[in-house]
Amino acid sequence: MSLRQIRLGRGAVCVTELAFGAAGIGNMGSMVTDPEAESTVDAAWASGMRYFDTAPHYGLGLSERRLGAALRRFAREEYTVSSKVGRLLEPVGFPDGDDLANGFAVPATHRRVWDFSASGVRRSISASLERLGLDRIDVVYIHDPEDHARQALDEAYPELERLRGEGVVGAIGVGMNQPELLTRFLRETDIDVVLLAGRYTLLDQRGLADLLPLAAERGRAVVIGGVFNSGLLADPQPGATFDYAAAPEHLVTRAVEMKAVCEKHGVPLRAAALRFPFGHPAVTSVLVGARSAAEVRDAVALHNNRVPAALWEELRERALLPPGVPVPEEDR
Repeated sequence: MSLRQIRLGRGAVCVTELAFGAAGIGNMGSMVTDPEAESTVDAAWASGMRYFDTAPHYGLGLSERRLGAALRRFAREEYTVSSKVGRLLEPVGFPDGDDLANGFAVPATHRRVWDFSASGVRRSISASLERLGLDRIDVVYIHDPEDHARQALDEAYPELERLRGEGVVGAIGVGMNQPELLTRFLRETDIDVVLLAGRYTLLDQRGLADLLPLAAERGRAVVIGGVFNSGLLADPQPGATFDYAAAPEHLVTRAVEMKAVCEKHGVPLRAAALRFPFGHPAVTSVLVGARSAAEVRDAVALHNNRVPAALWEELRERALLPPGVPVPEEDR
């Protein structure tokens, strides 16, 4: 099985249109065993995914270690790996408890230290290369710099440019869940890609105001994460989560109405949610997290589930989608 490969912006790095998010194999939320993690990556490979995203933050380095070990059996030139900078992992002298307060079921052996300095970027990438077992990282994202914008722009980004020139980094990106600072990076730097989480979905199109049009205008790539808004678009019901908190009642009602329209047209709501971002020409890839082989196969099946034009039209007629929001060309 193969998935379409697309170049990131104007650079040489290519990614598959469906990307594997490795937070789950870093024990996000609950434990995954080493064999389960390996079989999950194997299923992604068998499904045609060749773009794998991780970060030091995910499981205090566990995600990077597991991903690197699983990919070691494949030819390096056949896949793309992205990781992130901004959180250094510092060992804890006397580990106590777990990291569940930060979302990961791992022992609290390290603490995260925010650092977007040039030296911090070098240290972070060096440690990531060691955990991954690689000599280069294809894409490095500046991770969640919302509260550190000045240092990220003045220090982290220029250092990544130097590393890109040295061949240690293939492409530079910024990833977060708010479009405003991403838009600023697009205007002020020569980044290759932005990773926008949860802000270009069926329920939230804030990325469409400025970010996506600017990325298209400048020939830069956009990778979309969080297409299910942390659960509400996967299973809309009272008590569902939206952006990792209890979903407001009006959003639950909206998602339930969307689900009814999708079912009328014989399409799972999750398939429509996964397909939706591809309607914008700046969107290169959609990132889906998985913690088991079954979840990988399910994501690929959803991706391959084409959505009829009549479904998009009915969502607009019912004011569940704004009239000007683009839908995937191939689904029209």
